[in-house]
Amino acid sequence: MRSPRRPELWGVVNVTPDSFSDGGLFVSPDTATSHALKMVEQGASVIDVGGESTRPGASRVSPEEESARVIPVVTALAKAGVVVSIDTTRASTAAAAVDAGARIINDVSGGLADSEMFAVVAACDAEYVLMHWRGHSDQMDSLATYDDVVGEVSAELHARVSAATEAGIDTSRIIVDPGLGFAKTPAHNWTLLSHLSELAPEGLRMIVGASRKRFLGELLTGNHEPAERDGASAALGVLLAEAGVFALRVHNVGAHREALDVWQAFHEEGAS
Repeated sequence: MRSPRRPELWGVVNVTPDSFSDGGLFVSPDTATSHALKMVEQGASVIDVGGESTRPGASRVSPEEESARVIPVVTALAKAGVVVSIDTTRASTAAAAVDAGARIINDVSGGLADSEMFAVVAACDAEYVLMHWRGHSDQMDSLATYDDVVGEVSAELHARVSAATEAGIDTSRIIVDPGLGFAKTPAHNWTLLSHLSELAPEGLRMIVGASRKRFLGELLTGNHEPAERDGASAALGVLLAEAGVFALRVHNVGAHREALDVWQAFHEEGAS
């Protein structure tokens, strides 16, 4: 019984006051950097640093504020030898972060929010996470309308990948993200999760960010905080490993690492 490749764990660090899970916890660059280094110790291969909340209904911040939040953290982590991903939809922030040492650009808009993003990515050697997206946080819930969510998300992802390659970004640098929760209802998310292999152009890697999201919270009873969704998040992470995803974007690296350790041991024992 051969298992798929074990997915990478990308640790999320939001240098924001208003992100849905850890908003306000890591607004200090020193605190954010310290937390990120602990994530690396726990098994994160990449730290994904964001300076603007993309939770439903969130307001945008200025480019200057976003850069002021993230660049000190990116710089410190890169100097420490950490592989850093910059989570931004702005070309200017992406360019500044790459100059500061980021090696991955994670653009939840798939190049739609900033017409200069593809040019920035094409001009550097960073990898590029291209996510399915229909609009900014303050309007995305109203855009969660599909006749065929699998077919439409697949077509829209393929179109953005084609646009990226036409702009000079090699497909070997592209990682696709189905964009769970972005212009999608819980039912849409579950449908997409059960059809992941149908979403991305053949041969491209996929990252999934399901950690602590509200569609998982709907499975839990009573009132709870997002951090209390870690058990459900790790359980889904094992299923995503089984599905062969390249990476998981997570908040609790330790919980996901332990769940994947169990998954891996199960498969390795079965193969012996």
